[in-house]
Amino acid sequence: MKKSYTSIGGISFALMLTVAGASFHAQEWKNSDTISRNNTTEATVLRKKTDTLSPSNKPSSEKVSSIEEVVLNAGYYKVKDKERTGSIAKVSAKDIENQPVTNVLSAVQGRVSGVNITQNSGVPGGGFDIQIRGKNSLRREGNNAMYIVDGVVISSENPSRYSNSIMPYSSISPLNSINPNDIENIEILKDADATAIYGSRGANGVILITTKKGKKGKTQLSINTSYALSRAASKMKMMNTEEYIRMRKQAYANDGITTFPATAYDINGAWNQSRYTDWQKVLIGNTAETISTQVSVSGGNEGTSFLVSGSHNEQTTVFPASFRYKTNNITSSISHQSKDRKFTANLSNLISFQTNNMLNQEITNKSIFLSPNAPALYTPNGSINWENNTFDNPIAPFVSTYSNDSKQFTSNVNMSYEVYRGISVKLNGGINYRAFEEYSLLPHTMYNPSYGLTSATSSALRNRRQYFSYIIEPQLGWKHTFGDHQVDVLAGGTFQQDSGYQSQNQGYGFESNALIHNIGAAKTKIITEAGNEYRYAALFGRINYQYKHRYILNITGRRDGSSRFGPQKRFANFGAVGAAWLFSNERFLKEAQWLSFGKLRSSIGTTGSDKIGDYQYLDTYTVSGTGYGGITVLNPSRLYNPLFSWEKTVKLEAAVELGFLKDRINLLAAWYRNRSSNQLVGVPLPGTTGFSSIQANLPATVENKGFEFDLSAFPVRTSHFKWNTSFNISVPTSKLVSFPGLQGSTYANQYVIGYPVSIVKVYQYEGIDPGTGLYRFKDFNGDGKITSPDDNQVVERIGVRYFGGLQNQLQYKNWTFSFLLQFVKQRNWNYHNYMPTPGTMNNQPVELLNVWSQANPNGSYMPYTSGADTQKTALQTFFKTSTAAIGDASFIRLKNIQLSYRLKPENGIVKDAMIYFQGQNLLTWTKYFGLDPEFVLTGFLPPLKTYSFGIQLNF
Repeated sequence: MKKSYTSIGGISFALMLTVAGASFHAQEWKNSDTISRNNTTEATVLRKKTDTLSPSNKPSSEKVSSIEEVVLNAGYYKVKDKERTGSIAKVSAKDIENQPVTNVLSAVQGRVSGVNITQNSGVPGGGFDIQIRGKNSLRREGNNAMYIVDGVVISSENPSRYSNSIMPYSSISPLNSINPNDIENIEILKDADATAIYGSRGANGVILITTKKGKKGKTQLSINTSYALSRAASKMKMMNTEEYIRMRKQAYANDGITTFPATAYDINGAWNQSRYTDWQKVLIGNTAETISTQVSVSGGNEGTSFLVSGSHNEQTTVFPASFRYKTNNITSSISHQSKDRKFTANLSNLISFQTNNMLNQEITNKSIFLSPNAPALYTPNGSINWENNTFDNPIAPFVSTYSNDSKQFTSNVNMSYEVYRGISVKLNGGINYRAFEEYSLLPHTMYNPSYGLTSATSSALRNRRQYFSYIIEPQLGWKHTFGDHQVDVLAGGTFQQDSGYQSQNQGYGFESNALIHNIGAAKTKIITEAGNEYRYAALFGRINYQYKHRYILNITGRRDGSSRFGPQKRFANFGAVGAAWLFSNERFLKEAQWLSFGKLRSSIGTTGSDKIGDYQYLDTYTVSGTGYGGITVLNPSRLYNPLFSWEKTVKLEAAVELGFLKDRINLLAAWYRNRSSNQLVGVPLPGTTGFSSIQANLPATVENKGFEFDLSAFPVRTSHFKWNTSFNISVPTSKLVSFPGLQGSTYANQYVIGYPVSIVKVYQYEGIDPGTGLYRFKDFNGDGKITSPDDNQVVERIGVRYFGGLQNQLQYKNWTFSFLLQFVKQRNWNYHNYMPTPGTMNNQPVELLNVWSQANPNGSYMPYTSGADTQKTALQTFFKTSTAAIGDASFIRLKNIQLSYRLKPENGIVKDAMIYFQGQNLLTWTKYFGLDPEFVLTGFLPPLKTYSFGIQLNF
């Protein structure tokens, strides 16, 4: 059941005041041992001389003797948090591990300002949409972030060909191959100073994932296992049988039809009119189970350390069938350092095996629309029930299956050697191999037997993709300090080569369905093969200068070359300048008791994008499906464009970071603006050319700007009780700044200058005519009728207004409790956008009982129709794409809770044990009219609610 709320903004502001107020009343300020700069980066950690707390958890009474800075991974270099000039957010293992999720992006939702993550589906193994400071490109694939795992670049998507009916955008997240418990840190690079060193690949931000490494000490064995139960997080309240039958009969009466048609099985006597089934409960109401087990071994000495981890995960679905998603991961790392500490080497490997089988057609919509008095799914003998050929059984497609098998291997080696004091050479290299195979099997038994189909109409589709890439990055670094000056110089190069192979096999007509897995047994076979190769080379550099540890200048630059563009446009330059002033180190603030840290920073620079696919600038041809005189022919499919070039994004940011009361309270406030131009899209061409468009750079500019605020505090920190809290909020805005020739192009109905690129043009709904009860819409051109594109002129801003999260962690002795509230303020499509015409053979939410009539002139909906009234069906079509179909999709969600108890036996084999309970997507407060406000695409299963129990043992 959904909860309602009044104001997300008011709640958020009140929470901020509560945090700030509580921090001023906290006791025992001197007992601090951990300081957090903001909610995403662990900043200064104050260490006592005793280094750690005593076993009784009592803090040392000795004074602070040293300050250890948390070091952030910026990709090619590391930087102390207080000295960074760019925007780098960090999520550490303590926020990720043991959560009941299979993809780490789900654990990051709501924790990082400026990073909006949406889960695309509740189906296991699905994808995520991640936007770092908005959408810069007019193309969906052009907005993908760059992923780097242990120094190796991996694809931002694993494209699928046959999963579009079950997974939105046919995308499978590559991060499904990484067990979240194997991740040590995630750093997200956002502004130009942080991303420009990645040049053409940093326009949409960079996500750096560092897996866990071994630590020196005795060999330790760790076992972590959990069991989770998941259910659909929300349901819609639909009409019961009595209400539904009344709606249907009224619809025919409104249409003047007195005798029900032969196809009106629900009300003409063919089906039992007293039968009732809650189809949401039957079709998407099952309980999914997840079993996860991880075993790891780690240890080492002063010179060499290692870690080996293996994990297994199995997850079922909420659908009424035995679909199952399995993952098996093996990660390993070995690190070595010479005795003189001049030479270091790290080797890490990741091996992942994933198998997923699921239904071939989504049934979420059917669970809503199916008549409540529809027949049983199975006959008494257990076969699929077709109810005398009157029932389109929703589980019939279950005999058709979609399955995929994915394998991934990633290996990275990172070596460095200090050849002279302050001068070091470094080599980063790695390989990434991925094999993906998917099957879509469509046997004739998925159709009603009355159709007379045989196995000769069965079909099997297979898609295989193989991908291999390697990257080599030699680097040279120089660090030098003289007096009050400090210089850090980095120079390096990148060479990356990707090669891919794809084959598609389609088979139609089999002698028997027993042969359907063997496409070679099909009567008709279509086989296509393709290969691609991508080469990328770059030179990059960084100069960092500090004066008196107060004034910092950071300059980065990169020259990129990509094979995805023509010879004349293959290379481009990118760079950025960042500066910071640590004003808390100035003499006039050095002794200030109230201010413990203060920094102003700003950056400006350019990044780019070559996310367009391979060979897009070349002439290409496709094999024609129909030959001439029995001869296979080629059809031209793309025009040559040697001037095809990079998208470019100019990023600007200004920020202030503050720490108060010995860093008990920390605040970060940032303003940013990104402007992206040279859009890589299809430019429309006249039909006389024989092509609808040509791949080119559109002279359009998209602007994303906004504010980000992060607040963290330690209101209470005593010997037995600790309370940490953090809050973040992001307020993004977006608009199309320029688009030459927009009004005369095919994009005129899609974009409007001065508005976000996510806008939609809809009809202006003006309520119900009090005399006729029909929907009314504004006639903009005054011609007396509603038509497109003349009358759908209302611009609706679809998308997020602001978003964020509130996180709290409370620790009392061996008990730890934490929770995360995620909130989003947004407008989006609601149920009206995809609902069928009320009165047709489809169930409706109870809200549609409030229908207009002479007795109910204030009804919200037009009188029902069976579909015979063409005027009403036309008005219903307008209604679905009008202002009535767009509404408030804001929500506050209890995203995650964790409760754990840690045991430390004094004697025995087990050195340490932890029992924990976790929950995901537990409660949602919203006014949204639909299944779920997070992801509103029609017909796909929303994210699930999950409860998890587990135990971790350390030996």
